[in-house]
Amino acid sequence: PYGQNQYNPNQNPYGQNQYQYTPQNMYAQGAPAATIPAQATYSYERAEHASVTRAYGEMTIGLLVTAAVAILTQATGAYIALIQSLGVIGAWAPFVVEIVIAIYLGARIEKIKPSTARVMFYVYAAIMGFSLSTIFMAYDLGTIGISLALCAGFFFALTMLGMTTKVNMLKAGPMVGLIVLIVAEVLLMIFAPGQTMLMVISAIGLVLFAGMTVYDAQATRALFAQYAGQGEDMVKKVSIICALNLYLDFINMFLYILQ
Repeated sequence: PYGQNQYNPNQNPYGQNQYQYTPQNMYAQGAPAATIPAQATYSYERAEHASVTRAYGEMTIGLLVTAAVAILTQATGAYIALIQSLGVIGAWAPFVVEIVIAIYLGARIEKIKPSTARVMFYVYAAIMGFSLSTIFMAYDLGTIGISLALCAGFFFALTMLGMTTKVNMLKAGPMVGLIVLIVAEVLLMIFAPGQTMLMVISAIGLVLFAGMTVYDAQATRALFAQYAGQGEDMVKKVSIICALNLYLDFINMFLYILQ
């Protein structure tokens, strides 16, 4: 989903005629000509900020839905009951549904309604919470709380890095994952040569999704720049896709930190 989202800084996503310069009207109103580019830049930045804020807002709601469903599922024992009744099918069914929803959203996002995309994302988050309820049996609340706080701090810092860095992570494309995997392996050889395979996998995964968080932060801005001229509905739908990508980065970072 990232390959087509390259940002063209020379493209005006709001249309070429929105801020057309008309000398006669400018001087008739007594306004300096330099105000038009400034107003155009300000309006573009406001629209971009609002769109990015929308995506992160959707991601936050999704995380809250996941947390609420996970707590409720653990309290009722619903996931364990499903596994006991259906066996392996019950254990894997939530993951299969998640994959189907993610693929459908990615393939049909331009054709479905914004409300449909939003509902599907929240359903995805709820199913994720249903399957993640088992972490309460594997870890104590203190460990979960510390891991969640660390993840939130890392995610915020990485997002700010992605939004402010001059390095264009989008140019790396698929190479991002390979680069972070190599870095993780080098760090593990130096600092943790005697750790178990679970620790190795967790460290590699953590670095991978840290890189993906920076990548998706930039990809979010690029996507909104690409689709901003296609109407409010399209911007809303793109915000769901961006929220899903950021949501998955956060969830995976949290799980790897927890491990």
